[in-house]
Amino acid sequence: MPEDGRVRRWCGSGVGLLLVLVLVAVGVGVLSDRDGGESTGCTPRTIGAWSADDRLTAEFARYGDDPARADDWTGGDGTHSVRLPDGRLLWLFSDTYLGAVHGPPNPFGEPYSWRDTTAPLVRNSAVLMRGGRLETTLPAPLFPDPAPDQWRWPVAARVEPRSPGSAEQVVRVLLWVRTTGPYPWLYGVPTATEVATLSLPDLRVESVTRVLDEQRVEDPSRRVLFGTTLVGDGEWTYVFGGDDGQAASRNASSAYVARVPAGGLAEPGAWEYWDGSAWTTGARPRPVLGDGQRTGVGSAFSVVRQDGTYVLFTMAAGTKGLAAVTSYWACSPTGPWHGPEGDFTPSLPAGQVAAYNPQTHPAVSGGGRLVLSYDVNWLETAGASAQLNRNVSLYRPRFVTLRLVPRR
Repeated sequence: MPEDGRVRRWCGSGVGLLLVLVLVAVGVGVLSDRDGGESTGCTPRTIGAWSADDRLTAEFARYGDDPARADDWTGGDGTHSVRLPDGRLLWLFSDTYLGAVHGPPNPFGEPYSWRDTTAPLVRNSAVLMRGGRLETTLPAPLFPDPAPDQWRWPVAARVEPRSPGSAEQVVRVLLWVRTTGPYPWLYGVPTATEVATLSLPDLRVESVTRVLDEQRVEDPSRRVLFGTTLVGDGEWTYVFGGDDGQAASRNASSAYVARVPAGGLAEPGAWEYWDGSAWTTGARPRPVLGDGQRTGVGSAFSVVRQDGTYVLFTMAAGTKGLAAVTSYWACSPTGPWHGPEGDFTPSLPAGQVAAYNPQTHPAVSGGGRLVLSYDVNWLETAGASAQLNRNVSLYRPRFVTLRLVPRR
């Protein structure tokens, strides 16, 4: 996040929320479901209890502060994860600082580890974990820019058959393409959704396929990018996304959902979009929640399916959304969505900071426990990059463990 014009951004990645306008959280959807994959055994669910996951948070701090290498991950946002068949865990990040980290005190005499102001910033990165310990950063950026003044942010990923019915597995990574633009597009104009195919086990990027090109949608605030979260349910992968309504002075963005058969994420023709009443390949997707005013989502949210119920996590509405996470539930990915339920406020470091991008991590969850990360960034636009270098612990994911319980 330098201030020299190399990167037109100010607060983490576009996977983060546009704090300079309004932090908006998810609201209640009103669409009924007739063919949306309604779950059996669905019951209302809410957050029953939560606690800080100090072990995972500390592991990213340890790895980021390790001075052994000068070309590895030292901080980033847009935190997503996927378990690989050999047991390794692949962590994906959007805007990422590389370079060396120096121990405290920093040049201002404060007790923080710090980075030099010339530290490289790349648009995306990937870090491998084995046995709960981060081991290596893949060459970064992993996904090159598609064109001048454009970049790719990785979002959700999953391991799936190379093609439907194939015994060979690959990693599919959803990518958001954004393009440099004028105000209010401080974190880029939404441009397209792509899917990258990575080989196993070497994680070589084999191809990148554009599955939804939104450049013909004249109003950028109506463009939809998919992949903020994926949910597998039987033969389908449900892919959630959102528009950028907030940037157009609307109070909230809207959420959308598509579905793809297992093995078909990299096939544009296999994608079906919910058009408000049915799944279709030929019509524009319609919102599954959000009215653009009182209800809606931020640009980053996460969905899991537990015991037949879909649960969505996002930052809370209004100014609470600077720190508080809330949840919604539905019996189908198309809604209707109910809530909010079970707000909680995880810990934040001192300073003018905010939390954003709550993401669940099923690969490190289990036994009734659900691990959720949230990203942290400096709230003020001016001087944000300097603050993140002055205290490198700010721009890193933090983790909590929570339990979902039936709502009484």
